[in-house]
Amino acid sequence: MLYPQKCVAAIHDISGFGKCSLTVILPILSAAGVQTSVIPTALLSTHTGGLPGYTYRDLTADMLPIAQHWHDLGLSFDAVYSGYLGSFEQISVVSQIMDLFRGKDTLFLVDPVMADNGRLYAACTPEMAQGMRQLCGKADIILPNITEASLLLGEEFYDGPYDREYIQDLLRRLAGLGPRRVVLTGVWLSGDSLGAAGYDAACGEYSFAFSPRVQGSFPGTGDIFGSVLLASLLQGQTMEQALCLAVDFTYRSIERTRSAGTDPRYGVNFEAGLPRLLSELGLGS
Repeated sequence: MLYPQKCVAAIHDISGFGKCSLTVILPILSAAGVQTSVIPTALLSTHTGGLPGYTYRDLTADMLPIAQHWHDLGLSFDAVYSGYLGSFEQISVVSQIMDLFRGKDTLFLVDPVMADNGRLYAACTPEMAQGMRQLCGKADIILPNITEASLLLGEEFYDGPYDREYIQDLLRRLAGLGPRRVVLTGVWLSGDSLGAAGYDAACGEYSFAFSPRVQGSFPGTGDIFGSVLLASLLQGQTMEQALCLAVDFTYRSIERTRSAGTDPRYGVNFEAGLPRLLSELGLGS
């Protein structure tokens, strides 16, 4: 039996080259049977992870008019998924878009993309952490890494390995900002594994998922993880199931790329894993 497609509004930047943001979010969600509409926050020639000389065009002025047009058409969404925002002003714009499309069953997922490895990204300012804190308070699910979690909580970042008690404390305090569920990425309890942890404040349950650690930097993997997580949740899977699927899919994409000797700056090979993903989501033909 066929059911109506789930619909997502994705608010992210788009890079002409390099697999990240909308260039991975669109194919993953679409392959998972999710109708995906996009509000680009910026247009770049390439992503910014080690590819110098990129061009950048800010699209702040276009974001709210796009959303308002959709609202005027009577469109609705099962989820609104925001990621990299190119300016402090865009935080307020995304907040307004969330208000436009807030419905009884609409899921708001905010990935507060600001920093990693203890450092802010080049285009992010300290004031963005305060704005992101407020935006996360309106979300149903937030998806920070540990550096971003530290910024949201206004505390010093320290590198791992971590213990479960520390991670669980971070998750609880992040939920205290307002979201019902929190997913924390970049979690490692030992040097040979890496993964994510989740927390559902409604029932007080924690979830952990790990994969073998692959050394190196792999741009775009956070967006891949978030897309698979969202697709899984929209298919009705539990937080634990969604975490395990997203961690495994991301790891396999990284390992496939490493084994092929591909320059990781060009993005990881997630495409070859889509048939398996569909099967694990129960979407095979």
